[in-house]
Amino acid sequence: MPELPEVEVSRLGIAPALEGNLIERVIVRQPMLRWPVAAEVIALQQQPVQAVRRRAKYLLIDVPQGSIIVHLGMSGHLKIVPSSTPPLKHDHVDWVLADGRSLRLNDSRRFGAVLWQDPLQSHVLLTALGPEPLTDDFDGALLFERCQSRSSAIKLVLMDNHVVVGVGNIYANEALFKARIRPTTPARQLSLAQCTVLAAVVKQTLAAAITQGGTTLKDFSDASGKAGYFKQELLVYGRGGQPCLHCHTPLDEIRLGQRSTVFCPQCQPTP
Repeated sequence: MPELPEVEVSRLGIAPALEGNLIERVIVRQPMLRWPVAAEVIALQQQPVQAVRRRAKYLLIDVPQGSIIVHLGMSGHLKIVPSSTPPLKHDHVDWVLADGRSLRLNDSRRFGAVLWQDPLQSHVLLTALGPEPLTDDFDGALLFERCQSRSSAIKLVLMDNHVVVGVGNIYANEALFKARIRPTTPARQLSLAQCTVLAAVVKQTLAAAITQGGTTLKDFSDASGKAGYFKQELLVYGRGGQPCLHCHTPLDEIRLGQRSTVFCPQCQPTP
């Protein structure tokens, strides 16, 4: 599933083509994704794109009438193509632009979404989200405060979008390894110093992944069709049973919150 870096890479890829351009019309080949494609989106005509933003794992395309919300689901990706390009099997939505190109959504599993947000309102999916991890709103003090009342594993807290948005499974594994914190540690046992280190490492890990174009495991590609290269930088995720790259101890792999969790029993000691 695309995580925050992959969604940000998608935003960076499509924004130059969209911002200042005109959406002439919308072509919907498959109206039922995770939810029905919003009627307001289908009806858009002659709307200038004012900005392309990201909130958590959602992309927001701002036009005067409101905002198109796009979620990539498990397998979705966006690309900019000449409008004359024949659609492929899973090309479900086109935003036809005035310059002869189109923004095209491909989603083989159809777990993505194309929704609508009215002006000056916040969609129900966005209202309860926590702070963005790459902003000053998220730091060690805030993480420490939000951990104090939580006895669940720190990895689960880090992946809770009410605490901080966008830290998915891949990057939670990586950040906890770099911070030398075992994923199963009860959140309220972490010290302020540990939270400060962890928050900084989360920022560094996400920023590095964006620079590398995200992580391609199966389906992800950017707006030009290129795969992300951060997979080559992964230290623990997907490496259960293999030697730790730091101390050569075999990495443990467990299930935590129904997600694969990999850690080094030596580098991430039991608290």
